[in-house]
Amino acid sequence: MEEQQRDFERILVVGTGALGVAFLPFWINWLGNSFPDIEKRFALTRSACRFVSPDAVAVLSGKEVFIDDWNAFSGVDVPHVDIAEWADLILVHPATLNFVGRFALGVADTPLMVALQTTRALVGVAPSLPPGALGSPVVQGHLAALRERPGVVLAPTIPARSARTGEVEDGGSAPLNELYDLCVAHQKGDAGVGTDVAGDRVGAGVTGGSS
Repeated sequence: MEEQQRDFERILVVGTGALGVAFLPFWINWLGNSFPDIEKRFALTRSACRFVSPDAVAVLSGKEVFIDDWNAFSGVDVPHVDIAEWADLILVHPATLNFVGRFALGVADTPLMVALQTTRALVGVAPSLPPGALGSPVVQGHLAALRERPGVVLAPTIPARSARTGEVEDGGSAPLNELYDLCVAHQKGDAGVGTDVAGDRVGAGVTGGSS
């Protein structure tokens, strides 16, 4: 696989509790092959650990996995400060409906949420939404808030098959490579990036999950 130009130095990839996080091992390999010189770390919410093993992520990445739980750290650790200051790009992929709402509202109740609300790094978010979510004015309000927030890149959702209904609906998370490209374009100042829904593609994964 051809190496790509390095636009960032330190990337943190955050997996939340959407079913698509099960594909994280694939994306770890993609990042390693495409950007071997970029430092990479990985974080999982507690719900994400239901769909992908922290041990598998650690073995494939060669790094300890950050678990988004205050109980995972000793009293002297300040994990949110370390993460907020370390990364120059944070990619939340996939981002559940619960995560999108909390991030948009400024909630800071876990180490990772504190880091995301305080970091100077660019934050890319690829929502993975359940059927019907895009029809909710509340959800649309959260998405609009993230689109307008400085330092945040919101990827458009794509058609994906619901694990519950089996139907193909808009709400799937954009692939990680596309989220990365959107962040690179944002960094370079490309106008209008991320505003169009991606064609008629069907996502490689499925929608479903928790938080």
